[in-house]
Amino acid sequence: MRDLTQRALDTATQLGAAYADVRIVRRRDESVSIKSGRLEGVSSGETEGFGIRVLVDGAWGFASSHRLELDEADRVGALAVRIARASGTALRDRVALDDRPTATGRYETPVAEDPFKIPLERKIGELMAADRAAGGVPGVAFTESSYGAQREWKTFAATDGSFTEQEITHVGAAVESNAIEGDEHQRRSYPDAGGGWGAGGYEFIRGLDLLGNAERHAEEAVALLSAPQCPSGRMTVILDPSQLYLQVHESCGHPTELDRVYGTEASYAGTSFLTTDKLAEGFRYGSDLVTIVADATAPGGMGTFGWDDEGVAAQAVPLIQNGIHVGYLTSRETAPRIGRSSGGSMRADGWNRIPLIRMTNVNLLPVDGMSLEEIVADTDDGLYLASNRSWSIDDRRLNFQFATEAAWEIKGGKRGRLYKNPTYTGITYEFWRSCDAVGDASSFVMLGTPNCGKGEPSQGAHVGHGTPGARFRDIQVGVGKW
Repeated sequence: MRDLTQRALDTATQLGAAYADVRIVRRRDESVSIKSGRLEGVSSGETEGFGIRVLVDGAWGFASSHRLELDEADRVGALAVRIARASGTALRDRVALDDRPTATGRYETPVAEDPFKIPLERKIGELMAADRAAGGVPGVAFTESSYGAQREWKTFAATDGSFTEQEITHVGAAVESNAIEGDEHQRRSYPDAGGGWGAGGYEFIRGLDLLGNAERHAEEAVALLSAPQCPSGRMTVILDPSQLYLQVHESCGHPTELDRVYGTEASYAGTSFLTTDKLAEGFRYGSDLVTIVADATAPGGMGTFGWDDEGVAAQAVPLIQNGIHVGYLTSRETAPRIGRSSGGSMRADGWNRIPLIRMTNVNLLPVDGMSLEEIVADTDDGLYLASNRSWSIDDRRLNFQFATEAAWEIKGGKRGRLYKNPTYTGITYEFWRSCDAVGDASSFVMLGTPNCGKGEPSQGAHVGHGTPGARFRDIQVGVGKW
């Protein structure tokens, strides 16, 4: 690896690059899908290659190849330089990178049970057992269950002497139960609508206890068919972590990506209302209870690593501190524009894509005082919402609407009857300002999504979100029928 990376860097600098970095990435994926007790598909694959990024006269160039050969390193390095020179003909502002310490070392996701060494038959059998348990509940029309694992080996080198190696492992699984009556369709998902994903080995899958939770969620899916419609109006809502993590993702994570703020990235999720003047003025994003941190060091998070794809060390970056906007997700290029150093948020989807600003683990920190159960007990009248069903948000991340799979009435501090088709709407900063209770560490859960989209050509990313439950006052709740 060192021979190839050094050859690529030497070629780029000899041809005029002021800075260059190279990433060699090998990725292994495995997935299993089951539907209604039948094996629908098993897939596995590997991909390997390298990408070179160069700066020539303040302009970026990037090129990549799947051939890990020294002659190919020369060719691709030269191509990246030619692309940078061509880019420079349309350059508005020269790129300037912040300084960072030379990155050296190795990082590896802690893994107790290597998911790729567990026999495939055992993984299929355990997933099949959970799927059949859900499908055995009377009234369930069909079930869908899934398992996935990904391991990525990454070598990074740069012209400043940086050289790092990383081995990152993610796994996830889910069981979904669907009930149908006439033209009505209800579902319940475990552990959440996006599946339960985390950094670690097969021990993470065992910890989900899919079999032990499948039947209960299937029964809820059937019960939703005869449940009353969720009431409408302005009311108190408590969001379970299975919903709150996506609320954080859409209305806190994406708006704090600094490339969106500057308008240099707008694909899939638009730009951002959170302009840099708000950082200077100390914009109130939420109540005093709301502290959100982008933490690439958080144990078990899908945004946890040793270094980002620019060689910046993993760190915890405050985004919102006691309700006040204090930071962004940044890169070596964007951070100097606000007088800061990179927070280490640059990642690429494999070897043939350029790094982009991506969420790491954007976490809502717990608050000492009340557990999630105690927040429910402290609520006289409201709704408890769990598991996302659909969402929409405008292209500046301001106006949003979410639908959840289920809602429970709260009366006199106790969860009561089940409601179907709950939705709620709001404006991002008004919603977070209405937060008047955040759960303590006992209800903090690390969740995540394996398919956050960004960029053109499209890039997916594994991102994490740790959150407890939280309560919000005077929220507009509506009713829809699917």
